Amino acid sequence: MTSFVDRVNLQVVAGKGGNGCVSVHREKFKPLGGPDGGNGGHGGDVVFVVDPNVHTLLDFHFQTRLQGGNGTHGQGSNRDGANGESVRVAVPNGTVIYADGEVLADMTGIGTEVTVARGGRGGRGNRSLVSSKRKVPGFAELGEPGDELEVVLELKSVADVGLVGFPSAGKSSLIAAMSAARPKIADYPFTTLAPNLGVVSAGETTYTIADVPGLIPGAAAGKGLGLQFLRHIERCAVLAHVVDCASLESDRDPVSDIDALEHELAEYGGLADRPRIIVLNKIDVPDGRELAEYVRGDLEKYGWPVYAVSAVSREGLKELNFAFAKEVVEYRDAQPPIEATRTIIRPLAVDDSGFDIKKVVPAYEGDVEFVISGSKPERWIGQTNFENEEAVGYLADRLAALGVEDALAKQGAVPGSIVKIGDHEFEWQPTDPNVIATVGPRGTDARFEVNDRKGADERLAERRARRTELLERVAKEKESKGKSRKG
Repeated sequence: MTSFVDRVNLQVVAGKGGNGCVSVHREKFKPLGGPDGGNGGHGGDVVFVVDPNVHTLLDFHFQTRLQGGNGTHGQGSNRDGANGESVRVAVPNGTVIYADGEVLADMTGIGTEVTVARGGRGGRGNRSLVSSKRKVPGFAELGEPGDELEVVLELKSVADVGLVGFPSAGKSSLIAAMSAARPKIADYPFTTLAPNLGVVSAGETTYTIADVPGLIPGAAAGKGLGLQFLRHIERCAVLAHVVDCASLESDRDPVSDIDALEHELAEYGGLADRPRIIVLNKIDVPDGRELAEYVRGDLEKYGWPVYAVSAVSREGLKELNFAFAKEVVEYRDAQPPIEATRTIIRPLAVDDSGFDIKKVVPAYEGDVEFVISGSKPERWIGQTNFENEEAVGYLADRLAALGVEDALAKQGAVPGSIVKIGDHEFEWQPTDPNVIATVGPRGTDARFEVNDRKGADERLAERRARRTELLERVAKEKESKGKSRKG
């Protein structure tokens, strides 16, 4: 049964935003009480978080798809839809996330988190689309789809000391003797099929130590298990060559073993600056102790510290422990201090129109002639319900305000030209300025354009005119009564 997985392929899908609602408030004696359609909820994100309790990618070996929750649709009475539930995925420390062959995130440090896929925004309801020219919109925006991408998770163990060596060199035995880790140990090659990690203390210094499954010549080129696990020593501060001094193979010796391993590390790349320590293991065997003393002079050519140890009798382990701690402390002190993440603001360029138009050449009759790309036009296309003429008119007004129509005209577009934005193709019909001046922008509600209500000044003038007329009539009646009395 698989117990350690350090590379998986995942499909990550964020939640879709909910659609906005088209609704008009109705109650007794108010047949048209105004728009009250709510907005759709936002889709849920997919977030990866470093969890100290997770040490392998085994869970993703069985679950290869991660899906964020969808936002719910808006409703009448100004009720907005609920946001979709975000998915928080726990990954081990040292996980690298790749997308399209490039590093998307390097997850190092407990608590580090990154949003890999963002949920789609919810569409606006007709309540949010009200304007001075559009009193009661008869349409709403559709919810945006969430991000969807294929990612590769690759685990690179975060250890301070990495043990490298040929199979059966005693790397797992060293970890078991120096820490509380209990890896599988046996007397046959390739016993270790997964990196083992242990925590070691040397005085006030605590560091981690990891062993890599046995390397053989050609490992950097994919031979054996080397290429699969070499990445686990990329982050190590110190590399320790563990040499089997009690090997029964006559064609091997410590110097040739180290030369072969250094060749593979050089072929893999990126490890030339790491300090090395040579560990001559298995000196509890008489032949092993004799060979360790014999090759000490030959190993001086490397200029690295040499320690003779025994994982069985624990001889020399204390000196080796403090040697590892010294190198780790020096490496940590040499690292630049960790700075807080800075917020970077990148304003748009002065000449950035927010979209780009590409003319398709050659374009035959009925074919796409112009392709418009840009975050805003593509997003607006996805928000538009093309079954609603008012929504289409609103989209046309937005594109015209962005400058798309002017840019198309400069590119040589004529009425009827096939234009493509996102996945939608349509015939371009330019806006007629004379029509706009007469009936207003497309997508407006003509029912509210006619206003027969009198203003306050007009009502005051009429009231004064009626009063003057009344006073004149009263004066005439008094005058006529006086004349009749005199007669």
